[in-house]
Amino acid sequence: MAVLTHEAKPTPSHRPLPGRHAETRRTLSRAVFQLTTGLGLAVAFIVTFVLFVHTTAGQLAENGVVRSAQSGQWSTMDWAGPLRDQDMVLVLGAAGIVLTGLALIRRKPGLLVPALSVLVLPLIVAQLLKLYVLERPDLPDAGYGPGHNSFPSGHVSAAMAILMAAAFVLPQRFRPAIIGIGGVAVAWVASSTIALGWHRLSDTAGACLLGASFACLVAAWLTTRRRDLRRTPVGLVALAAILPTAIVLIGFAVLSTATDGAAQFVAALVLAALSAMGVVLVALWPLRGSAFERRTGVETRVVDDLLETRLVTRR
Repeated sequence: MAVLTHEAKPTPSHRPLPGRHAETRRTLSRAVFQLTTGLGLAVAFIVTFVLFVHTTAGQLAENGVVRSAQSGQWSTMDWAGPLRDQDMVLVLGAAGIVLTGLALIRRKPGLLVPALSVLVLPLIVAQLLKLYVLERPDLPDAGYGPGHNSFPSGHVSAAMAILMAAAFVLPQRFRPAIIGIGGVAVAWVASSTIALGWHRLSDTAGACLLGASFACLVAAWLTTRRRDLRRTPVGLVALAAILPTAIVLIGFAVLSTATDGAAQFVAALVLAALSAMGVVLVALWPLRGSAFERRTGVETRVVDDLLETRLVTRR
C-alpha cells in the first residue's frame, strides 16, 4: 500500500519572522523621536507668535489681560510677589554652578557642554528674537495695550532653560520626578509674570516652547552618536509632534472666547500654568530614558553584540 507523504518546504533563511518586519515599519529610533518632538515644539512656537501677536483676536484678548493685571485690583495676589525680588542673573549663575558640580560628582564632565548649551543658547536666542527680529504690529480694533514686543518672556525662558539643562546631567532614574517637580516651578514663574503685569500668555508659552525645542534637538544630536537601540511607535512620535501646537490652539480658543477682562485674566493665569506643564511633559517624554554621555569601550561592544543578535534573529 502506497503511503502519501508531504514534505514541508524549507523556509528561506532570509525570510523575517512573523511580525518582525511589521514591527520595524511601525517604529522609529529614539533620535528621530527627539528630533520630531523638537521640530514640533518649534512649529508651535511659530504658531503661538502668529495667532496671539499677529491677529486682532489674539491681541485683543491679551491686551485685556495686561490691562486687568496692571489695574491694581489683583494686588492681593501675594503668591506672585517673590518673583519680583529675584535677580535672574544670580539665579542663572547658581544654576550653572550646580549643573557643573552635579556633572563632576557623577564623573561625567562630557555632559557639561550640552547642558550649558541648553542653558545659555535659548536665552540668547530669546533676547535676539525679542529685540531685533520679532515685532508686535499695531493692529486696528485690537484694544489698548503696551505696544512694545515682549515675546518671548525672559524670566520664563530662564526657568525653562534651567530645567531642560538639568535633564542632561541628572541620572536617568531621577530625571522624571525632578523634572516633573521643576515643571511646577516653571508653571509658577509663567503665571507670576502675568499676575505682575510683565508678560502676556503668549510670551510665557513661547518661552517654554523655545527652551523645550532646544533641549530635544540637542538630545537628538547626542543620541545619534550613541546607537540607541530603543524604538518608539510611529503613532506616539506623531502625537508628540502635534501636541505642542494642540496646546497652543486650545489656549488661544479659551482666551479669545473669554467675555471680559477679569475672565481673561484668570484664564490667562490658569492657561499659563497648564501650558507650561504641558510643554515640560511633552519634552520629558523623549528625554526621560536617554543617556547622553559617550559610551565606554565595553558598552560599545555590548551594543554591537545586541545589534548583531537582532540582525541574525530577523534573518
